[in-house]
Amino acid sequence: MPLYHKLGKIPHKRHTTFKKKDGSLYYEQLFGTIGFDGMSSLMYHVNRPTQVKEIVKKYSVKPEIAIENNIKSYRFHGFNVKPAKDYLESRKIVMTNSDINISLAAPQQSMTDYFYKNTDADEVIFIHRGSGTLKTLLGNLNFEYGDYLVIPRGMIYQLHFDNDDNRLFIVEGYSPIYTPKRYRNWFGQLLEHSPFCERDIRRPENLETHNEKGEFLMKIKKQSDIHELVYAAHPFDVVGWDGYNYPYAFSIHDFEPITGRVHQPPPVHQTFEAAGFVICSFCPRLYDYHPEAIPAPYNHSNIDSDEVLYYVDGDFMSRKDIDQGHISLHPAGIPHGPHPGTYEASIGKKGTEELAVMVDTFKPLKLTKAALSIADEDYYRSWLEDEDK
Repeated sequence: MPLYHKLGKIPHKRHTTFKKKDGSLYYEQLFGTIGFDGMSSLMYHVNRPTQVKEIVKKYSVKPEIAIENNIKSYRFHGFNVKPAKDYLESRKIVMTNSDINISLAAPQQSMTDYFYKNTDADEVIFIHRGSGTLKTLLGNLNFEYGDYLVIPRGMIYQLHFDNDDNRLFIVEGYSPIYTPKRYRNWFGQLLEHSPFCERDIRRPENLETHNEKGEFLMKIKKQSDIHELVYAAHPFDVVGWDGYNYPYAFSIHDFEPITGRVHQPPPVHQTFEAAGFVICSFCPRLYDYHPEAIPAPYNHSNIDSDEVLYYVDGDFMSRKDIDQGHISLHPAGIPHGPHPGTYEASIGKKGTEELAVMVDTFKPLKLTKAALSIADEDYYRSWLEDEDK
C-alpha cells in the first residue's frame, strides 16, 4: 500500500548512527520487496535480527492435489473444515496454482508459543468469524468480522484471538498484492472514483518493543516447507521504523459499491490485485436503476479465468441454496450465470444485502484432497431447470 507511515523512534537520517542510552547502537534493517525496487521499510532493532541459535526441523505443507485439470463447477461447504487448536495446523489449502493458494482455517487458540513468517507469499486473511489482534514487529492491528488483514511476505507475526470460534478465508499471493492501479494516480494516492480511500486503511499502532533474550521459536514458510528455527532474541524488538512496507487492515464494510443504470461487471467490485489474480468485494448495494434493468448478472463465459466466490452473509441473489461459508468454483472453459429463476426474480428488486469475497485467477486452479472432502459433487447440475438442486 503506497502510504508512508512511521512508529517509534528513528534517527534523523537513514543509514547513520542511532545510539541507545548506553552508547551502543541500534541495528538497522531494510525490509523490502522486489530486490531494492519495491516497497520497503527501515526498522531499528535492539538486538541483531540475524541471531539464529538452532535450526530444529522442517516439514512439508505442500497441498495434496486431487484434481489437476478441472472443468467441473463445484460448491464447497467451508464451515465443514474442522477446527484445530493451532493456527498453522488449521490452515487447509483447498485450491492452488503457481500464483496463489486459497485456504480455509478455523483456529481455536492464539499463537503464543511461536512466531510465523511466510517468505513465499503475501497474505490476505479475511476474518469471517472472530476478533483479536494481529501482532507484528512493526506494531499491532486489532481485527474483527469483515476485516481483510494484508500481510506482506517476510513479515513476522502472531494472531491473538479473543475466543475459540474463528473462521478465516486466506489468500496467499506469490506476487505482491496491491490496491488496483486504476484506483490510484501516478503518485499512488487513491482517486476520487475509488470505492475506498486512505481513511479506510488501518495502519499498525501500539508498537511493542521487547528486549528479552533466550529461545524464541520461529516457523518460516519457504517453498511449501515449514522451517523451525530458534532465535536468540525476541523478534519484536523494534524501537522504531518508517516506510511503505507494512501490514494493514481494511474492512469489507468500508467498501463503497459502484452502481449504474444497468448491471455493472465484476471489476467494479475489485479490492486488491496481483500479477495472477484479483480479489473483489460484493457488498450490500442498490440495484441498477434503468426502468427495464435486470439486476441479476448475465450469463458469461469463463474463458481466461477461474472464478471463486466465498459467501460471507446475506442472500446472494443469483444463487440458490447458498449459505455462510460456502464457496463456489466456476472454472475456465465453460459459461456460468444465475441459477434458474433468479434472473427473472431479480427484475424490479431495489437492492441486495449480499456479502461475499471473490477471487478470479488467470491460471486454472487445482483442487486438493481437502477441497474434495467438503465438496458438493452435484453442484454442476444446479442449472438444470427440471431438477431441484
